Amino acid sequence: MKIDGLRYPLIIAHRGYSAKYPENTLIAFEKALESGVQMIELDVTLTRDRKPVVIHDETLDRTTSGRGRVADYTLAELKMLDAGAWFTDRFSGEPIPTLTEVLALAAGRAAVNIEIKPEAYDPRHPADAIERQVWNLLRHQQLMKDVLVSSFEARILAELGRMTPKPALGLLTEGRTDTRIFDTCQKIGAFSWNALHRDLNRARIESAHDLGLKVFAYTVNTPDDILALIDMGVDGIYTDEPMVVDIGPRCGDGIS
Repeated sequence: MKIDGLRYPLIIAHRGYSAKYPENTLIAFEKALESGVQMIELDVTLTRDRKPVVIHDETLDRTTSGRGRVADYTLAELKMLDAGAWFTDRFSGEPIPTLTEVLALAAGRAAVNIEIKPEAYDPRHPADAIERQVWNLLRHQQLMKDVLVSSFEARILAELGRMTPKPALGLLTEGRTDTRIFDTCQKIGAFSWNALHRDLNRARIESAHDLGLKVFAYTVNTPDDILALIDMGVDGIYTDEPMVVDIGPRCGDGIS
């Protein structure tokens, strides 16, 4: 699904359907896609052998059977871990997915928000830097217009902004409401400002819109909070429970 074909406001499945399935796993993404969301969100970082894998934390301890830093394991070693049993035994054996696997699952079904984790940033910008790998993957799979790439690390987004073609970029912030956010967004040519929902108000949203930015709020799981943010003017909501409220069109409702 093309970014420019989305209809707003969006419900964005945060780490997949993570309220009911183990986050950042293929089953969580599949169930989110089946729910009809227009966009799924995932987190990506690098393994020891420099492969992009989908996991939120810098360490394995919370969501897998492993221990220690993700970056200390090869992809083959990570694939042997269980990324589902921590959630419930029902999902025992669910593996850590690669970015390639999730993109293939979502292709033609929903847009994908790839959040690149700051710990994967390498200021030397080697040939296998994570931003270069993500860009090459999107180009190879012809998904450049189907993806929003976001990060808290503005330097990652700046590197992507210098590439041609450039994917849609989203600057993530937490606890920041200063105008330098907008300066950074303009400098990197951002598509969206992805903000902690508590940092938003109507005036800030309107200021972002005046600059041509979409505003996406994270992470919101109650109907009242979602509807209040929609009333404020946000363009999308990241939620762990994509079926918690019906705010508009979903995939399969005549959207291409």
